Amino acid sequence: MMKMGVHTLATIIAILALASSLTYASDPSPLQDFCVAINDPALFVNGKFCKDPMLATADDFFFPGLNIPRSTANSLGSNVTLLDVTKIPGLNTLGISLARIDFAPYGLNPPHTHPRATEILVVVEGIIYVGFVSSFPANRLFTKLLYPGDVFVFPEGLIHFQFNVANTTGVTFSGLGSQNPGLIVIANNVFGSTPPISPDVLTKAFKLDKNVVEFLQKEFYTTS
Repeated sequence: MMKMGVHTLATIIAILALASSLTYASDPSPLQDFCVAINDPALFVNGKFCKDPMLATADDFFFPGLNIPRSTANSLGSNVTLLDVTKIPGLNTLGISLARIDFAPYGLNPPHTHPRATEILVVVEGIIYVGFVSSFPANRLFTKLLYPGDVFVFPEGLIHFQFNVANTTGVTFSGLGSQNPGLIVIANNVFGSTPPISPDVLTKAFKLDKNVVEFLQKEFYTTS
């Protein structure tokens, strides 16, 4: 009985330790009502410093004009307006942000990831083909054709995309589970890095001709 008790206690401790570690897998919970962000270029912290709560105003929690369409006059035909802690300081420590995505007809928000956030998207206009790919070794593709009013979830850190397959404009809104979800656009980050990744690495990794790799690096370096 003593051995069983010790084993059970050890198991409970291990589970509690795991649960405790998971609580730090996303933004930490606030320890006060709010922590309006301020910028101090001389110091770096995991997040933002807090303004004196007595100096906070309603404007710290406000952003106007998200109803206004954004320009999609670019090669992808899309425009993402992200409201994170840099746009709304009151989001600091609250673990959430919001994005509006405007699409031209057949506009694309290319394959990308948010390393610190799960995303939940709702379609307002357009017909949006969405998908994400699970991690190795399965590499499963999950896709859905979304119509106005439809909702889809993209798990944290997984590569995903949105493509307006309609011949009309599209609009979606996304909630993201971080004040600073981060963004890695796959093609831009790989082929447009500074300094560039060695073409030899990319040629072998992507099984491409070296001339193609060098062309892509020039293309994405100038547009990223």
